[in-house]
This record gives sequence, structure tokens and C-alpha cells, in this order.
Amino acid sequence: MAHLLEPLTIRSVTLRNRICVSPMCMYSSEDGHATDWHFVHLGSRAIGGAALILAEATAVESRGRISPQDAGLWTDSQIAPLVKITQFISQCGGVPGIQLAHAGRKASTYRPWERGNSPAVPLDQGGWQPVAPSVVPFDKDYSIPCELTVDEIRGIQQKFLEATERSLKAGFKWLELHAAHGYLCHSFQSPISNKRTDQYGVSFENRIRFTVETAKSMRELWPKDLPMSTRLSCTDWYEGGWTLDESVELAKKLKEIGIDLIDCSSGAGTPLAKMKIGASYQVPFADAIKHRAKIMTGAVGMITEPMQADAIIRNEQADVVFLARELLRNPYWPVHAARSLHQADKLRLPDPYQYAAYPKG
Repeated sequence: MAHLLEPLTIRSVTLRNRICVSPMCMYSSEDGHATDWHFVHLGSRAIGGAALILAEATAVESRGRISPQDAGLWTDSQIAPLVKITQFISQCGGVPGIQLAHAGRKASTYRPWERGNSPAVPLDQGGWQPVAPSVVPFDKDYSIPCELTVDEIRGIQQKFLEATERSLKAGFKWLELHAAHGYLCHSFQSPISNKRTDQYGVSFENRIRFTVETAKSMRELWPKDLPMSTRLSCTDWYEGGWTLDESVELAKKLKEIGIDLIDCSSGAGTPLAKMKIGASYQVPFADAIKHRAKIMTGAVGMITEPMQADAIIRNEQADVVFLARELLRNPYWPVHAARSLHQADKLRLPDPYQYAAYPKG
């Protein structure tokens, strides 16, 4: 029986435990380039003992950013600042990972703390027109997206491949495709946002085509000895939207093309969602996909306590846990979790911090 502090090997990569840093937007990049903020933010979680440190949603083209301050990997000049980060994470015993993304119809918005009365950044203030499978804005205050042609879809898929190559050059050892939260991949999957009638719309097979094609080409380019995951919104929490059953079937197809793990989130595809938020509220999605699709999963969402996280792993509801807000509050959560679970000897602090190491027990 596995537990929270037990290592996990996927392909050639070994996670020192099952605690992963969920990709969290920092809205602190400069023209897509990582800054000292990212070095300290991600590096401190590696020092704190997390196994996988996933960099935030990183746009594969400039119009794929959520905000003008989002991270990007659409040009070679964005590689060097990330090399410094991946090297430091590796030196601290963590695995550096990156989530590649395209914001789709939810692009061109202000940072959360700057939005005021409207989230959309006007064109004359540095905004841009978003793109999407259909001309369906996320909400009334969001920009109206332009419907992508098939040739434009192919162009964006090529951007994902180019960003995959840059991710490898930057030193990342884990790659994730963002297919959740109402962004481009998810907006193709969900009938709420996809009104197309061509090969990318209507039927389930057509709605998942963009995600599967993109993931397949990325997996073929990404080295065979390195892991790749996909983040899904496992349900839209809205009648007539994307469902858990569809997520299970998509996960099966992703497994067939070589995806190693499904990062199981939910929602954010429509502002009308009726979510039932509480402790471990998304864990049942990870549990269902793990056992029904026979693929490794990561649980995320309101996981805050060591015993809670350990129980998820011990009860085989997921293979890893992704923490977000709790790791913002406490970068050294893994150290305290090891102590709380009476497994302090399972988590080694970096040498300069050894004076602060807990005794065994």
C-alpha cells in the first residue's frame, strides 16, 4: 500500500513523494518571460520538499495568454530564464514540470486584482481578440472570440509542438497539456462552448479531436523516457455540459497515445456552473478516472491536511496529490506533513536546512 511520502517512478523520472505543486498563475511575467518572482516562487516549493513542481499555465502563443502578464514559451528568448529555474529545482531534489496552455475564449483579461467592473482588456489598452472553436464568449463581460478555421487550428497545434521543444531545451522533465478550466482544449470538448458542425464539433469524437490530436503530437515529440500528463475539467458542473463519463472516455484515449497521468480538476467552463465546493470535493473524479480508465491520476482541490492527503493515496483514490493554495500559504507543507504523519525520516531537507530537520518519529 502506497502512502504520501513514498516515491513514485513514472518512466525514467522518480518523484521523491506524492506531493505535487499544482500549476498556479502568478500574472507576473514580462512579455511572457519568467522573472525573479518565478524563480523564488517555484524554487521555494522545491526547497520545501514537494516532488513535482509544475510551472504555471504557459501560453504557446501571445494571444493564448489569459492576461498580458501571463507566462509564455512562444519565442526562444523565453527559454533562458526558465533554465535557471529548472536547474535549481533539480538541485533541490524536485522534478521541474511545465503546463502548456492556450486560453482560447478566456484570453485578454486583466489580472484578477485589476479587473474592476470588467475582466476584458480593451484593444486600445493592450488587449486582443481571443480565438475559440465558436463565436461564444465566456460571459457577457468577456471579449467576443473569433471562430478558428481548420487551418488556424493546425497553426495553433504547431505552436504547441514548438513550445514542447522549448520546454525540453529549458530543462523540464515533466510536460502537461492544459485541457481544463474553459481554456482552448476544454472549450472544444464542451458542448457549452463548441457549436461547430465540422470535424471538430457536435459528436463526442469530434469535440475531443483537438485535445487528442494535440496531445498525441506533443507526446510523440516529447522524449519517451519523460512523463506527460493532461489536466482535465472532469465535469462542467452544468446540465448539458461536459461530463465525468466523457472525461473517463477521453482519459482512455489519452492513455492509448501515451499520456501517463490525468490531473483531475473540474469546472470553469461556464459562469453558470453549480459547483459543490468543499474538502476533497474533486477527489471522486480522480478516483473514478483512475479505476475506470485504468490510468494514473492526480487529485486536486481543497486538499489541506496531511492525513487527508495521505488517505487519498492510501485508499488508492489517486496516485499523487496536487496542492495549490495550501502551498502558497506554506511552501514547507511537505516538511510539516512528514512530521505529522510520523515519517519525518522520509523527507530530507536540503543540507543548509539540516539544522531544522525534525528527529525521527
